[in-house]
Amino acid sequence: MPLITITGLPSSGKTTRTNEIKKYFEKQCKKVVVVKENELLGENKNAILSDSKQEKDLRGALKADALRVLNKDDVVILDAANYIKGYRYELYCASKQLKTTQCLVQILAAIEQAWEWNEERPEGERYTREVFDGLVGRYEAPNSSNRWDAPLFTAVANEALDLEGIHAALYLSRPPPPNQSTQTQPLTSTNFLYELDHTTQEVTNCIISAQKTLVVGDAIRVPGVEEPLHLGRKVTLAELTRARRQFISYTKMHPVEDCGKLTTLFVQYLNTTLS
Repeated sequence: MPLITITGLPSSGKTTRTNEIKKYFEKQCKKVVVVKENELLGENKNAILSDSKQEKDLRGALKADALRVLNKDDVVILDAANYIKGYRYELYCASKQLKTTQCLVQILAAIEQAWEWNEERPEGERYTREVFDGLVGRYEAPNSSNRWDAPLFTAVANEALDLEGIHAALYLSRPPPPNQSTQTQPLTSTNFLYELDHTTQEVTNCIISAQKTLVVGDAIRVPGVEEPLHLGRKVTLAELTRARRQFISYTKMHPVEDCGKLTTLFVQYLNTTLS
C-alpha cells in the first residue's frame, strides 16, 4: 500500500485531516488502512509520553503496525506525530524496500492555537502542559529538500488540502528504487562462503608465485581455467588483496549456484580490473 505519513504538533488537527484523506481515497475505490497513534496511547497518553522508553516503544509499535499492512495497491495512513526526522527516514526506507510510493503530510498550526484546541478536548484526551511543551520542543519539522520528507504536502487550518496532488504522488509516479541499504541481503550457505574465500585465495597465491618466475607481460595460467590472465605488468599483493575483497563483496550479493565457476569468474574479474 502507498504510505501517507502524517506529521504535526500535538492537537494540531492530524486526525481530522487523516479522516479527510481517508474519505477522499475511499471515493476513489481504494482500500484505506489507518494506523492510529491515539488508539495505542489510550487514556495513558501523558504517562507514556513522559517516559522516554515507553515513547520509544510506542514509535516501534506504530512502525510495525504500518509495515505489516504496507504493500503496493491500497493506502496506509500513519496518523501520528512522527516528529523525529530519523524515524521518518526509517519509514521512507521501508517503503523503498517494498517498492511502493509514499508522501508526507504536515499539519500546520500555531503552538498556542494547538494548545487552545487541546484545552477544548474532553479531559481524558488532553495533553498536560508539560507533555505538550515537551512534544513541541522535540518536534523536528520536515524539509522538502530531504528525500525522506518528499513529496511534502502541507495542511493549513481553513484551507483545502491538495488531495489530487497526494493521489498523483502515490499513483502516478514511480516509487524510489531500492538501494543496497534497503534491500534484503541474499542468503548464502556456509559452504558457498568457504568456497568463495578459498578459491580467491588460491588464485591470488598462484599469481604471486607465477610472477616470481615469469617475464613481465607473460600470460599467467591458473589451474582449471581456460582463459589466461593477462596483467601486462607486475601487480602487488596489496592490489590483489583489494581486488579479491571487492570480488568477494560483489559475489556475496550475487551468489552463483555452481561454485566450480568461481575460479573462472575471479580470473575474468582480474583481467577486467587489473589489466
